[in-house]
Amino acid sequence: MPIIKSAKKRVRTAEKAAIRNSKTKRSLKSAVKAFHKAITGGDKKVSVDAHGKAQSALDKAGKKNVMHKNKVARKKSQLAKAAKAAAGVDKPAAKKTTVKKAAPKTAVKKTTAKPAVKKAAPAKKPAAKKAPAKKTTAKK
Repeated sequence: MPIIKSAKKRVRTAEKAAIRNSKTKRSLKSAVKAFHKAITGGDKKVSVDAHGKAQSALDKAGKKNVMHKNKVARKKSQLAKAAKAAAGVDKPAAKKTTVKKAAPKTAVKKTTAKPAVKKAAPAKKPAAKKAPAKKTTAKK
């Protein structure tokens, strides 16, 4: 047990922070688990809602410095990838072919090129003059 008053206070604040961090971590884990359960269940609306809650929980964990921002970004990317894969399982991937229509030929006006305007060259600063060398007199 600490003896110094400031050390005692640090123990109290550290305990509060540990409780707060553990609550954040627990809510994050439950949100991610609920998301994974929703995508395996197949209900699209529930999975979209769970995906939003899981991303929100990740953002909160990153904001409170419970989790590093790069880890948060990585986890969010993994969740999005899983959601996309789950959505793709429901319907078979069909190749989309688009037919481009030819643009109707219309008279194109030719624009005349405007002569380029020359910019004035910036004025050169005069070169700084060197101070004349000091003459030294030879002592005899």
